[in-house]
Amino acid sequence: MLPKRTLAMLIATSLSAGCAVGPDYVRPDVPMPERFLGQAAVDQRHATATADLVTWWTGFGDPQLTRFVALALEQNLDLAQASARVAQARAGLGAASAALLPSGNVSGQAARVYQSVETPLGRVLTSTPGFDRYGNQYEADLTASWEVDVFGGLRRGREAALADYQASEAGAAATRLAVAAQTADIYITIRGLQARLNVARRQVQTQQDLLSTVNLLYGKGLAAELQVEQAEGALAQVRASVPVLEAGLDAAMNALDVMVGVQPGTHRAELMEARDIPVAPQIAATGSPGELLRRRPDLIVAERRLAASNARIGVAIAEYYPKLSLNGLIGSATSVASGNLFTSGANQAAGVLGLRWRLFDFGRINAQINQAKGQEAETLAAYRLAALHATEDVENAFSALIKRDEQAAVLAQGVDSLGRARAASFAAYQKGVVSLIEVLQADENLLRASDERAQAQTESARAAVSAFKALGGGWQSRESEAVAIN
Repeated sequence: MLPKRTLAMLIATSLSAGCAVGPDYVRPDVPMPERFLGQAAVDQRHATATADLVTWWTGFGDPQLTRFVALALEQNLDLAQASARVAQARAGLGAASAALLPSGNVSGQAARVYQSVETPLGRVLTSTPGFDRYGNQYEADLTASWEVDVFGGLRRGREAALADYQASEAGAAATRLAVAAQTADIYITIRGLQARLNVARRQVQTQQDLLSTVNLLYGKGLAAELQVEQAEGALAQVRASVPVLEAGLDAAMNALDVMVGVQPGTHRAELMEARDIPVAPQIAATGSPGELLRRRPDLIVAERRLAASNARIGVAIAEYYPKLSLNGLIGSATSVASGNLFTSGANQAAGVLGLRWRLFDFGRINAQINQAKGQEAETLAAYRLAALHATEDVENAFSALIKRDEQAAVLAQGVDSLGRARAASFAAYQKGVVSLIEVLQADENLLRASDERAQAQTESARAAVSAFKALGGGWQSRESEAVAIN
């Protein structure tokens, strides 16, 4: 048995904050540029509204968009799953923390025994004067045990559990951001499809009017049958585009209902009234690429997983060393009347110092350590790759936002010009100056330009959503999620 002095030293060592085997975690440096390539162009955009990163969806100035995002953040089932994962990780952290503390149990029993006289023991007892084959036994005990964390394996395990919990919280924030962005994206897509449908339906009406005019002229002998067939073919072509756009609109409306956690079709009546495509707002503050490391929740997830894998190296290394445990028992036991159970004569106590050491298992321990180091190297590479992808996401979103803005502005001018050209062409056709083919070409050009403008406006707004998501907007980080364990 170890001397008391040695035992006291071991316990004091286990309570020390340091002395945990394995590497202490230090957040790795990830090279990041000082500015985004497209940051200057985004900062110089001229927009009617400005949006901050936390509640960026309100910057689009569309109350219905804001309402659907709020519904999604409250009812989305992906978020419900993420919250459940956080609860599981919190329970794991509680279990790892409890492993550092003593555990205790209270037990008790009462038994009545009828002794056989045909066994060796029974034959001996039956020869004893006054032997009673009936017997009573009573016992009540309080036991306690404590694994003394001398070398810090349990503390490293708690570090890993804490990092896993923080990763799950950041993962829930990443899901929240993704849900908000996807909801806004679907809503903008709906408004874009409605705008394109309006263009197509106006063009159908225009082609019908044109066909009526040609039929009138044909009836008077002023137009050839070929012109009638050309007008009918152009009308059929425009009509054919409408069902495709309507099918896409139905799918987008169904997807929006699923995002807010309700049956498809629930909000269709509310969405059927066409509204303007939301205009992409100005981004209030893009920040620097380095700020993404503590602002984007998916990067926090990758960094916390790296911290957890680093701590598990210490857990594996701790298996090299002996495990010490303290066990104690205080209780009372008697085989007579229960009134004697807690008397001084019935008291019992025990104290045990346990030792467990995998002394001849170092080959397996080495393999476990190497496996933990391999996992740490993998998560380090994943963290660095995630940082690169984060910067790529921002650059791509910035580029798309600027270019789609430019495209929408150019197409707006083109639509105005082509509208005037179409009106002039139709007037000239009525006077017999130009052929029907020129009118049809003017109609086709106007339809294409109007549709492309609606698409460019839609894509500009969607690019803004992608930019806010890429910048990590839509949630507020907490220090506990961003600070590494040292």
